[in-house]
Amino acid sequence: MSELGNKIRTVFGSAAILKNPQNYDVFLGRNLPSFVKDFLISQYATPDGTLRKQELARYLDEHIPNNNNAVKARLRNGETLTLLTRFIVNTNLLANKVQFQIPDMGIKPKETLIPLYLVERYPTDLIDGEKWGLLKVVYLPPDESNPGHIEMVDFKPFKPLQKLDLNLYRKFRAEFTTEEWIDVIISAMEYNPASFRSLTQKLEFITRLLPFIEPRLNMVELAPKGTGKSYVFGNLSKYSWLVSGGAVSRAKLFFDKSRRTPGIMHDHDLVAFDEIQSITFTDPMEMRAILKGYLEYGKASVDDYEFMSECGLMLLGNIELTSEGFPRNNRYFDELPSVFRESALLDRFHGFIEGWLLPRMNNDMILRDWTINVEFFSEVMHKLRVSPEYAELVNNAIEIPSRADTRHLNAVKRIATAYCKLLFPHITNVNDLNKEEFNQYCLQPAIHRRDQVRQQCANIDNESSFSQPMPDIRTK
Repeated sequence: MSELGNKIRTVFGSAAILKNPQNYDVFLGRNLPSFVKDFLISQYATPDGTLRKQELARYLDEHIPNNNNAVKARLRNGETLTLLTRFIVNTNLLANKVQFQIPDMGIKPKETLIPLYLVERYPTDLIDGEKWGLLKVVYLPPDESNPGHIEMVDFKPFKPLQKLDLNLYRKFRAEFTTEEWIDVIISAMEYNPASFRSLTQKLEFITRLLPFIEPRLNMVELAPKGTGKSYVFGNLSKYSWLVSGGAVSRAKLFFDKSRRTPGIMHDHDLVAFDEIQSITFTDPMEMRAILKGYLEYGKASVDDYEFMSECGLMLLGNIELTSEGFPRNNRYFDELPSVFRESALLDRFHGFIEGWLLPRMNNDMILRDWTINVEFFSEVMHKLRVSPEYAELVNNAIEIPSRADTRHLNAVKRIATAYCKLLFPHITNVNDLNKEEFNQYCLQPAIHRRDQVRQQCANIDNESSFSQPMPDIRTK
């Protein structure tokens, strides 16, 4: 194990986990995200990181079976099953009942029922949307008054770290230098820090986490294939939703008028559009109009319903590069679907990630060391989203020139705040801030990422607000 890995193990204690690729073989055949895998491994690992594989395998067979047909067969045979799974709650207003579906196990909403007593017991958990939890389910065969259905008879939300102490996390962070901490973050993302060629490359990579940690931070990343975009946004947090291709509607994202239910952006920290070039919108003009309002103010009106959320939006796309590894032309946003190629809409995205600076995924990048448990790290990011002291820290740390463009200024402040949460969570008072490090790792990267958006908007619409340089925002 590396020196840093051993330090992580010592400092973080039970929140640390040994990443041994051989341990993860036990999950073959099961489509589980990293935060679930790490939670389960932490339950069946000894203090030295040795995994009790047979015990974990038995738990998986019992609670996360990899045979969809077997689940229904066992239920039909009268078994009561307790399943650790991703499921989706659906309120059926016409039938006056709440139902659920388990896509990974082939269980559809029309086959299910959540009784009223459970809905009342978990009013903030058993609401429409995607969830993770332990479900106890039984099959009730048809009779004179019942057509037969799978009923949820008990439920436990998947929230193993509800009592997470951010102050303890801040104390942990203070044990590391800034460069060490950057490597800690990369390892928490399940990548080997030693496989990155430079500090610039490392910073570009961890910038992907900013929308996880700052409310309603909207960003664009264009990168060649194989740089891990889908993995990062689809595996590290139960609070994010990855949309991979296909048709996307206003009803799916914001509000379904026929069912009178909010869309996926209502209950998530982040929605990422992966392979953005392959995504189509059922009504592009309607989507553009709604996104303009939402990206600016965090709300959108659909008929008489006002949708409000703090969910961020991430656009992930591919870009064609030269043999030297840089974009073939400087009009990066030409790679986006036509619905986004409007300066007024793109101006509402706060920053841009230059994904071509990142290495293509290879075997050396797989982490084989101690690091932070993904479930622990994802919960930390989720809690840091609502910590207001970092925005105040940034406000007190910067000088704002007169007549600064409002959108540019707000974007820089939002990105710099996200960097502070990610890199310096232990600093909450401006008097304790290292001004040089703040300028290097937070303010200047924030200005650069926003300036990329400004330049691309100028390529589309060369009006004065885009052709003018960024405000001269400085550290006090």
